[in-house]
Order: sequence, then structure tokens, then C-alpha cells
Amino acid sequence: MKNVAIIGAGASGLVCSITAACRDVRVVLFDKNSFAGKKLLATGNGRCNYWNSDQSLSHYHSSEEDLLPNIITKSLENEVLDFFDLLGVVPLIKNGYYYPYSNQASSIRDLLEKEALRRDVVFAFDTEVLDVVLEEGKFVIVERDGREYFDDLVIATGSKASPKTGSTGFGYQIAEKFHHPIVPVRPSLVQLQCHGSFLKNWAGVRCQCLVSLFQDDVFLSSQEGEIQLTDYGVSGICVFNLSRYASIGLSQGKKISLKVNFLPFLDMNILDWLTSRGEQLSDYSMDLFLEGVLPSKLISVILSCCGISSKAVFTSLSLEEKKKLSLMLVSFPLEVSGTKDFSSSQVCSGGVALSSVSSDLESKIVPRLYFTGEVLDVDGDCGGYNLGFSWMSGILVGKKIRGDLS
Repeated sequence: MKNVAIIGAGASGLVCSITAACRDVRVVLFDKNSFAGKKLLATGNGRCNYWNSDQSLSHYHSSEEDLLPNIITKSLENEVLDFFDLLGVVPLIKNGYYYPYSNQASSIRDLLEKEALRRDVVFAFDTEVLDVVLEEGKFVIVERDGREYFDDLVIATGSKASPKTGSTGFGYQIAEKFHHPIVPVRPSLVQLQCHGSFLKNWAGVRCQCLVSLFQDDVFLSSQEGEIQLTDYGVSGICVFNLSRYASIGLSQGKKISLKVNFLPFLDMNILDWLTSRGEQLSDYSMDLFLEGVLPSKLISVILSCCGISSKAVFTSLSLEEKKKLSLMLVSFPLEVSGTKDFSSSQVCSGGVALSSVSSDLESKIVPRLYFTGEVLDVDGDCGGYNLGFSWMSGILVGKKIRGDLS
């Protein structure tokens, strides 16, 4: 019988253990936590957005994106849906976002753990792996109570994100020990910190907008959605999806800036729209003039940045003031000074280089050593993509270990 060790009982580790375990494969799942899937419980605000119907590769990112099509395939996507169907999960689908119909992340976690136990996976909870060594072709798991030998080893330790759930980056240490290149690891899906004395004045505001990110004044990417304005900068899903570029750019000493369009619904020239609105609301002071469009705290910040009195009327403004207001409404500038740290990030960019593993995620350097989930240099957008990659990579490695792949 083949003995397999999986370090990390998170999303990818659980799925890998379930897929690999069979009469001829004994799986031991190591985790320093006292139960499996701790990070799963926090996903989707406790509801677990576990999949997305839009599986375009544009939602997945890596420093070696040309290798992603070799890993993320249509057949593998279908296998994920089949897997959860067989597990008994009934999906609640909203705009392509998959949640368990129970609306509880614990449903996914519990079903995964029970299925693993049903397949005789051995859980080694409250067990901190101190080291991994190779001896005579065997992987030796070293922990406080001794050493255990295995034929295959899967690193499913996660990234450095959310360290309170047990993610410390230990998997990177193992990978480096076995001579795998590590793409620098940075916080991703994380809040952005910005410069500006006005930030405290708009804290707590939420609104729909289009956010564009620039590196050294060159446009990189944009996202539309709800933004959260805070006393340190900006947050929200649209910001999270841009944060990987900010994080990487800042680490390289680049200037990172944002331009926020607070009126993304407009399909006409902003100055023409304001002029037309000014004719309609000719006796409205500027705070009322914008009241039906934007939150009052945001209006105060924008008017202050333009040097326009809240009691002025639009028709009394100079052409220069009107142009400045137009610019602030559809291209509000923000200089990004940093990101929140790993404790605030949902995932990380960077990790074990894809070029160091095969398309079935087996090491090209050390045979029978595998990597799954966040420890790899793959990160996804908000919306179920990071869990999606965890499921796919876990199934892929599990099938290879089981012998279902050549």
C-alpha cells in the first residue's frame, strides 16, 4: 500500500485526500489546528462562495500565466462540479457565484471532513510538522512525537494570508529546501492604503464606482463595483481585485495610483451632464445639487478638494471650477502608499513557481512531491476563484497519486 502525507487540512488538502484515498492508498493529513478547514469557515463572510460559473482564465493570475491553461482545463472544472454534487452540496447560485444552499460555510467544511473520514483518511490534528527530509527515497515527516515515512508528499499548507487560521508560509520553506524557486509572496485581495488628509472625512462611505489602477502613470487595470472609503484608504471587492498589481508594483518601488469614477453610469460627457443638471436644479446649492447622486460625506470631500463652497449654485461656478468638479467626479486621484499586511489579505500573489512543477502539479525536481492550492504561484479574483483553484489542484494531484493520471 502506498503511504501519502498531506501537510495542510485546508480546502486543497481535504479534496486531495478524498480523491487520493482508496484501498491501495493510505492518506495521512497533518494540520497544526485542532480541526480541518479552519480558513474555509471564514470564506464568503461565513457563507463560502466556493465556485463561479465564469471560469475564464482572465480571473486567475500568475507570474507565469502562459502555463495556467495546462492546469486549469474545462474537464477539470466539470470534475469540481461533479465532486460537490456527489458530496451532496446543493448550490445556491447568484449571478454565477456558488454558495451552499444552507448559506453556511460550515456545511462545506463538515461534508469534506466527513467524506475524508468515510474514505479512511487519517487526520493528525494539533500536529506541527517541524521538518521534511528525504531518506532513501522516502519522505520523512518530522514532528515533536517522532518521525513517519511516506512514499508521496503533498504540500497544501496555504500561503501567508490570514495567519490566524494557521497559514505561516511553511510550505514555501519546504519548497525552497527542495530547490524550488519561489516567486516573491505579497498580500493580495487586500485593502489599499492611500495618502490624503481628507480620508478621515469620507470614512464609512460605500458607493458604486469604476476604479482604475496606474503604475508609474501607465494604466494597468480597472474594476467596477462597490468601493468602501476608509480613514486609511479604500477597500471593497473592486479594490481587492486590483490589489495584487498594487502590491507587486509597490514592492518594486513603482508609483501606484488610482483614479476613481464615482459616476460610472454616465454615457455622456460629464460637463454636459452637469450643465444640464444645473439648468434643471438652478436654485440648488452644491451640496443639494449632488445629494441625489452621491453620499453627503463624499460630496463634502469632493467640493473641498475643488475649493467650491457647498452653498454655491452650479451656474455661479467659473468654467475652471466646473472642469475641476467634472474631473473629481469621474477621475478622483488617489496615491497608493501601501497595502494592509498578510493578516488582512485573503490570499497572496506569488508562491512556488509553476515552471518548477508539471501540469499535474508534481515537482520537476523531486519525484512524488506535489503542491496544491495557495502555496503555488496562482491567485484568483474575488468570487470563488481561489477556492476554485484549490479544488481543481486538489483533485488533479489526488488523481495522479491514485493512479488515474499517466
